[in-house]
Amino acid sequence: MNRTDLVNEIAAKANLNKVSAKAALDACLESIAQALANEDKVALLGFGTFSVVNKEARTGINPRTKEKIEIPARKVVKFKPGSDLGK
Repeated sequence: MNRTDLVNEIAAKANLNKVSAKAALDACLESIAQALANEDKVALLGFGTFSVVNKEARTGINPRTKEKIEIPARKVVKFKPGSDLGK
């Protein structure tokens, strides 16, 4: 499913026009992104939880050259699905 398909689904299920559904989806995604940028946790009951975790710096291996490389520390988004998501 791509973004257009998701907008169409939201429009159909919420009885909205596509413009309103797109605006609602954009606002939702923007709010989630802003919360994660502030390193807040976003918990959507029944769906899952988005959080930001710190990855430590580590040594990796370039698979092509077998050369060791340093991978810097970074922050990544983690998603933990809710128990109702797979049902």
